[in-house]
Amino acid sequence: MNWFGWLHDFFADPAHRSGPDSILDRVLEHLAFSAEALVLAALLAVPLGLLIGYTGRGLFLVTALTGIARALPTLGLVTLAVLLAGVGDTAVLLPLTALAAPPLLVATAEGIRGTDPDVRDAARGIGLTHPQTLFQVCLPAALPTLLAGARTAAVQVIATATVAAYVGLGGLGRYVIDGLATRDFPTTVGGALLVVLLAVAVQLLFALLIRYATPRGARTAHVDEPAGSPALSKESI
Repeated sequence: MNWFGWLHDFFADPAHRSGPDSILDRVLEHLAFSAEALVLAALLAVPLGLLIGYTGRGLFLVTALTGIARALPTLGLVTLAVLLAGVGDTAVLLPLTALAAPPLLVATAEGIRGTDPDVRDAARGIGLTHPQTLFQVCLPAALPTLLAGARTAAVQVIATATVAAYVGLGGLGRYVIDGLATRDFPTTVGGALLVVLLAVAVQLLFALLIRYATPRGARTAHVDEPAGSPALSKESI
């Protein structure tokens, strides 16, 4: 198998440089599906995670349910959505949203729950209300954990958004599905590589966001900790 030859043929193809089947258009379609799913998942999961994390109620149940949700087959959900809603954006957005919501929900709840109780008590002691304590004290402290959950959700969604091609929609999955259907291996391999590169790029972007969301003192503490310490392990979540 001449992988390099296939990749050269894929990227050298004029059809992949301009027009509706160009790499740029397919990447933008892929990002659009992924971004819509992440926004919908965040609108559903983050408020619920804030409430559960702050009150401590229902955390065990939510963790169990999200574990079940992660085990659901995405392609099966796409097929079910097509049967219920027909071919369209909904058939892709529903399963992608269901895939992105669990890590966002768990990360938000765990991040809020992990806020130092002394800090929370001090905030209440100086007269802050519960909403003020949640949004002004707990949420900033939980932001790195929340972003780590968003990173997991984003990478999973980008990797799975190729299923959009199964129902006739666009994105990088078009290269993979159409290439397999016609035994066009350069297109299949090129599309798969683009999905991997896009997922890696998004992961690096979130890594930078997490770094800047982490207080400088906490970053310094992590650097000073010996390898295998709890502080260092927590940062790598």
